[in-house]
Amino acid sequence: MPTGWVGSDRHSHLPPGWSSTTVPRILKRDGYRCQHVRFDTERKCLRPAADVDHIVSNADGGSDDDSNLQSLCMYHHRQKTGREGGIASGKAKREQAQASKPVHPGLVEPLPYAPTRRRPGEDPAPF
Repeated sequence: MPTGWVGSDRHSHLPPGWSSTTVPRILKRDGYRCQHVRFDTERKCLRPAADVDHIVSNADGGSDDDSNLQSLCMYHHRQKTGREGGIASGKAKREQAQASKPVHPGLVEPLPYAPTRRRPGEDPAPF
């Protein structure tokens, strides 16, 4: 059963030139500072940043456009990635548990045809 990022091919989905052009461009745009906004103070972290991450992941409909990219310090990048991995892991576990649950006979789809009934006195069909 896949959990978190195990078996993920997320790096293969990065656009061409990600490391050589995109990352340096976004880091420079953000002044090489972490853009994570604290929920309690609504202030940016502003620690030195070395990572660039999608604000909304591609899997959730985000794009590779610069407006969807942010510089993050190592701490906040690990936090965000861990949270996303935990969500993916929980989703995979729930899907597997749901698929392995037996279905109550009353909830099974009816047959696409109605079985024929024998009239009293008729012989059953030979097998």
